[in-house]
Amino acid sequence: MKIYTDLADYTSKNKTFVTIGTFDGVHLGHQKVLSNLINSAKKNSASSVLLTFFPHPRMVLQKDSHIKLINTLEERIKLLKKTGLDALVIHEFTEDFAEKTALDFVKKVLVDHLKISNLIIGYDHRFGKNREGNFDQLTEYGKIFGFEVNKISQQEIDHITISSTNIRKAIELGNIEEANRYLGYYFMLTGDIVKGKNLGEKIGFPTANLFIEETYKLLPKTGSYIVKSEMENQTVYGMMNIGYNPTVKGKKQTIEIHFFDFNKDLYGKKIQVDVLKFLREEQKFDSVDALKKQLEKDRQKSLKVVNGKLFEL
Repeated sequence: MKIYTDLADYTSKNKTFVTIGTFDGVHLGHQKVLSNLINSAKKNSASSVLLTFFPHPRMVLQKDSHIKLINTLEERIKLLKKTGLDALVIHEFTEDFAEKTALDFVKKVLVDHLKISNLIIGYDHRFGKNREGNFDQLTEYGKIFGFEVNKISQQEIDHITISSTNIRKAIELGNIEEANRYLGYYFMLTGDIVKGKNLGEKIGFPTANLFIEETYKLLPKTGSYIVKSEMENQTVYGMMNIGYNPTVKGKKQTIEIHFFDFNKDLYGKKIQVDVLKFLREEQKFDSVDALKKQLEKDRQKSLKVVNGKLFEL
């Protein structure tokens, strides 16, 4: 997959099959759209292209929006690389770009820059200034400019529409297993391991402190979770706490991971942590000893879940 960070840089001798959207989460609904796009492009000897945007439009258009995203841009690219797309065009979303009318967008972006032959979109896709463009309008523009438009139907699990919004809500509530089913993969956190206060090590539960630079990254609610990570060609499981460490009067939110059977130095390394299952709410204990006893119970419970594969998608 070739990556273009400027629309003007994209060039292709082939005709293009295109889909458009922020694709936050690259969830099962997105995957259905992309699979259709890629397969259709191959059958027609065309290039499959995803035009996506960063920052998220709501971050630009709604200044008071506190939207957090399922994926960082790096995570989104990593997921999209697995799909088989030929090209990913990441266009900067600005207020000026948002002012493009639906007609301007089609003519200047899709036709002039992307040389579009076929547009494949989700069932609810809207575009252009004030989201004025819809499927019917795109179809009319397709007749004018010579490209086809195809719509992918709604994808559902348990009769709940799969959407980035619903997945964000599930993550915020700690419903990680539900979110993972909609994503089709395990929700991930990616960051650098930084030095902490070494309190965990003093009570027999050494932790890796995860720092996530991207402030727009969505975090699950405070509490403990079962996690896994791929390190040095092996899958390592552990338990993660997101919270304020009330037992030791912590004032700053931290993300701490205790890995099982892995004692190597991780300071300064960037790792990806997959969140498998919610374990329990964060709570304040009467003493550090009481905390230690609870952590041992958490570890035993986590190991039963891991050994029984009770978290699989």
